[in-house]
Amino acid sequence: MASSGEDTSNDDDVPPAAAAMAAGSHLLGFSDEILLHILSHVPSTDLVLNVRRTCRKLAALCLDKSLTHTVLLQKDYEASEDKVKQLVKEIGREIQQLDMAGCYWLSGATIEHVARCRSLVKVNLSGCHLTSLRLSKMLSALQQLRSLAIDVSPGFDAGQLSGECKATLSRVRELKQTLYTPSYGVVPCCTSLEKLLLYFEILDRTREGAVLSGQLMVGQSNVPHYQNLRVFYARLAPGYINQEVVRLYLAVLSDRTPENLHAFLISVPGSFAESGATKNLLDSMARNVALDALQLPRSWLNGSSLLQHLRFNNPFYFSFSRCALSGGHLIQRVINGGKELRSLASLNLSGCVHCLSPDSLLRKAEDDIDSSILETLVASCRNLRHLNLSAAHHHSSEGPGRHLCQLLARLRHLRSLSLPVCSVADSAPRADRAPAQPAMHAVPRGFGKKVRIGVPSGPGPFPGQAGPQPSSVFWSLLKSVPFLERLELIGSNFSSAMPRNEPAIRNSLPPCSRAQSVGDSEVAAIGQLAFLRHLTLAQLPSILTGSGLLSIGLQCQQLQSLSLANLGMMGKVVYMSALSDMLRHCTRLKDLRLEQPYFSANAQFFQALSQCSALQRLCLVSRSGTLQPEAVLAFMGRCLRVVVCHMFTGESLATCKSLQQSLLRSFQAERPALNVVIFPLLHEGLTNVIRDVPMVHLDEITLFKSRVAEEPPNLWW
Repeated sequence: MASSGEDTSNDDDVPPAAAAMAAGSHLLGFSDEILLHILSHVPSTDLVLNVRRTCRKLAALCLDKSLTHTVLLQKDYEASEDKVKQLVKEIGREIQQLDMAGCYWLSGATIEHVARCRSLVKVNLSGCHLTSLRLSKMLSALQQLRSLAIDVSPGFDAGQLSGECKATLSRVRELKQTLYTPSYGVVPCCTSLEKLLLYFEILDRTREGAVLSGQLMVGQSNVPHYQNLRVFYARLAPGYINQEVVRLYLAVLSDRTPENLHAFLISVPGSFAESGATKNLLDSMARNVALDALQLPRSWLNGSSLLQHLRFNNPFYFSFSRCALSGGHLIQRVINGGKELRSLASLNLSGCVHCLSPDSLLRKAEDDIDSSILETLVASCRNLRHLNLSAAHHHSSEGPGRHLCQLLARLRHLRSLSLPVCSVADSAPRADRAPAQPAMHAVPRGFGKKVRIGVPSGPGPFPGQAGPQPSSVFWSLLKSVPFLERLELIGSNFSSAMPRNEPAIRNSLPPCSRAQSVGDSEVAAIGQLAFLRHLTLAQLPSILTGSGLLSIGLQCQQLQSLSLANLGMMGKVVYMSALSDMLRHCTRLKDLRLEQPYFSANAQFFQALSQCSALQRLCLVSRSGTLQPEAVLAFMGRCLRVVVCHMFTGESLATCKSLQQSLLRSFQAERPALNVVIFPLLHEGLTNVIRDVPMVHLDEITLFKSRVAEEPPNLWW
């Protein structure tokens, strides 16, 4: 007789109808089409090396062409050397597209196994370790290759490329090349280029302090073949050497502009003087081509009539970031006097302080915008999906339907939006809100009870939380764009304490006075966005408790990346309790970046952060902040997926080095992609430390920047 604790059930006791229902509800009871869709979300290494071995049906489905033709290893941080080698061994011949971008933890010997994927048509090896000889050997075997992305690092020698390698390159039509040294790379070998993407990441000095020069390229093959070029894109990191090298690439374009060129984009931080060659290039473009994507250095556009002469054909992307572009020029020269421009999907006007006023000469930056200009823009570009209006003061005047948020609410197709904090403030104080108070930028003095100005007295949707106010124009805007996936609210005067290739910034500009009326209730309104994946909040001085963060954590269940900077009082982190409550609900959060001058990375914070089971990357930037090494170690032990731990605080160099060594010693073996940087933010050696951070992390989480409409949609992969 069975004991009471035994399971005495058997299949004979189950009614036939119930058995059929149980079988139907099993995973394998789904159709092949549904199963293939489910399996498409499983990392390729798990799919081939694990799932395929569970049963015969899954073994067959895992080798379906829809799953093996395209393999994505980018951000598959658990893809070890052995897993990648085994994956290539088992399905290498089936792979036609392979994305290994940012796989910095894999050795060159492992990357070389890509040569076995002889059917490859497209491969992305940006961020991978490759010498000239290894690249030559690999490309010699990939005769079907038509699309290639690589890095060109110091020591690259095009003379080491074999004839077979050059033959493969001659058939490549799309090339993405990231330059870390002055070089033409493989561009001269690519005689059939239609798309060329260049990323210039060259530092002005070597580690030894030697000054680099573009003259190093003299003697190299300097005849890029641009005759078939359709897309030219160049993005430059700060530094004169990058500008010097890009001019050498542009020199050939100025001699003969490709007839089929339809996208010309150059992204340059700061000024980039126009030369005789570039002027000839722009004149030639105005005469011979019609563009559908454009981005130029601001100095090339400011004060010129270039836009008046360039021709556009169904444009889908414009970026005029940091240009002195007035609203009049925007309407007349870009939007053709307000004619319908349904093709435009992405528009970047970040830093264009006069783009919503008729005349840039007579307007002060803080003056109200001309709502008729924005109304014309919205009416003409009704299909906009990505819009960036950050880094400017866009203040709305009083009047029904004239507020910036009310006009933007008509753009129902928006998927990403970046706005200055002051632009979402109501035009006039509302009756249900207390007057805005001056920002408090210093540590509060005394022990008196602080008055909580602006916190709604009525109950919010969740206990202790400020609820969104339906009368707010910002609340109404977000209600009108429910499918927004990326939102940025960035203070007009915000600048990160951690710029690129420079010492840390010690002082920051005060926030705009209009931003004082944007606080917890506006942040709570973001909770309406059920499909939100990426959120940035920077320089919101009137955050009093951070209660709106909880609304986001509870309702934005798709949130994957969160960046918070300089919220509330600068001398004290007022939102720690609310942030801790929020993080407990962010089960899908992968990236978290926090920047606050006085942030205490203590046990309470890391205990809450440990609830983010999907977290992969963490970056803390705090000039005078502290950390508890034991809490960091315990957090890393609990969150097994974290592979990036960057902390730039006010701790001593000795404390930082000790913690970094402990983390690497404890977790490097089991996490091959682990990248740990613990360093004092104001230390003079910060620049040298930053240069060793893998570019994929440096660009995506370590450095702060607006990412809306940063590049054209689907530029590469």
